[in-house]
Amino acid sequence: MNSLTVALISILVFGLGYEFYRRKLTLMWDVSETRKTPALTKYNGADYVPSKNWLFLFGHHFSSIAGAGPILGPVIACAIWGWLPAVLWVVLGSVFIGGVHDFSALMISVRNEGSSIADISEKVLGQKAKIFFSVFVFLALILVIAAFAVVTAKTFISTPQIVIPTFGLIGVAVIFGFMIYKWNVNSFLATAVSLAVVALLILLGNKYPLGLRCANPKVVWILILFVYAGAASVAPVNLLLQPRDYLSSFFLFAGLIAGYAGLIFSHPHINAPAIATFNSVKGLLWPTMFIIIACGANSGFHSLVSSGTTSKQLSNEKYAFRIGYGAMIAEGALAILAILAVTAGLKWEGCNSYPALMRGGDWIGTFAAGFGEISRPVMGVYGSFFAMLFLNAFVMTTLDTATRITRYVGQELFGSTFKIKILGNSIVMTVFIVVLAYWFSTGPQARVWPVFGASNQLIAALVLLIIAAWLFFKGKSSLFVFVPGVFMLVTTFFALLIEVKHNFGEDNLLFAISSLLLIMTVFMVYETVKKFIKIKEYHGR
Repeated sequence: MNSLTVALISILVFGLGYEFYRRKLTLMWDVSETRKTPALTKYNGADYVPSKNWLFLFGHHFSSIAGAGPILGPVIACAIWGWLPAVLWVVLGSVFIGGVHDFSALMISVRNEGSSIADISEKVLGQKAKIFFSVFVFLALILVIAAFAVVTAKTFISTPQIVIPTFGLIGVAVIFGFMIYKWNVNSFLATAVSLAVVALLILLGNKYPLGLRCANPKVVWILILFVYAGAASVAPVNLLLQPRDYLSSFFLFAGLIAGYAGLIFSHPHINAPAIATFNSVKGLLWPTMFIIIACGANSGFHSLVSSGTTSKQLSNEKYAFRIGYGAMIAEGALAILAILAVTAGLKWEGCNSYPALMRGGDWIGTFAAGFGEISRPVMGVYGSFFAMLFLNAFVMTTLDTATRITRYVGQELFGSTFKIKILGNSIVMTVFIVVLAYWFSTGPQARVWPVFGASNQLIAALVLLIIAAWLFFKGKSSLFVFVPGVFMLVTTFFALLIEVKHNFGEDNLLFAISSLLLIMTVFMVYETVKKFIKIKEYHGR
């Protein structure tokens, strides 16, 4: 099949879904441009800071939620089950589940003074549910930080040309933040100057690649990245996080434009099979593929970004839909591009084919090679290099945002709920997080990561059910979030059952974690059902 046909149909469905839900969801959430947001009512100059331009916040949000997920998941899934199931899940998942989940998580936080989803779960389901949910989210986020630090370190090792532009961007972002918030420089001028400097940094990095000559460069890069992430997580959002993510988004959009433009010019044939199998060594098409492809279709991590940082920077509710739902659709478009890059940009047979590259476990190199081929009409021989550059921009933004959100959750959980005063301190909590993440990223315990694929979707399912209960209590229609929540819950539940069965007698650690997640799922469902019954009785009086 022609890759351009798949791309055009996907974009058409994305556009129709965006317009349909724009009317439905903004009405359901009673979006008003005259109501003040938490960024204004709780302004503190550090975490609660209204974005000066909605595009700045869109850049932060999109860069933070994208990460490696919308590339990694589809690249792995297509090699196992074929491109058609992956495309259908990405398109339909983004429109009917992911976008609804992300926007609703943003709005429920805005309606609760910028509170995190964990805090809102206490208001909706009670303190026990909040503790269960918070502990789970905290541990899942630690693993996200660890995983993304490893991915970033690998990109530095494989492509040392991106080191200078990656770290140079941090300095440019700080200066950009001062230009916008302190010196009142025109946004367009500040953006143009900053991007020009970044372009020079890319040229400099290409000429002077920085590789580490030591026994274990991966560990050294991970340490450097954790120092950066820790510092970024406690810095005021308008000093580094917001401007860095905004500038990073230009890499991401440049990648999208170059990739889709390449498809228009070359429209290569898809070489991979539409459906390879329904049952593989990795598991059944359902539910396993729906767990492997998370970001790009639906991801619980997005709700943590929406309620953790984005809601605290939203200057006006009228921008909420284009940021919350719109960024999810943009991520879906990126996932489709990743699918077409490896299935149409690479051959299915031969020594440098898609399956051959994936057998080596190098999904980063596989995507870069495929992107280099489909973007060749636009970028020439630099496509693969640029793919590594914008992939790295994704992961770095997610790394510092995830560290900040983990700090929020940790301070609420250990400092406020468990009354451990020292862990309520932002610096101490950040150090605690970084040490834990380093431990998970370097030791044999890294093998627990596979089971946490289900944890991401479990967060999404629980968040959707929490939002549904909150809307139901307010007397509003909750079907738009309740039905997707039930679907994701059932999918995750069966995925965890498969993990428990697979790991029984084989891997005690993974068996224990899978079982614990199942128990937590049952508890949260019990608490949610109990709450729905109480609300129904309340409304029935």
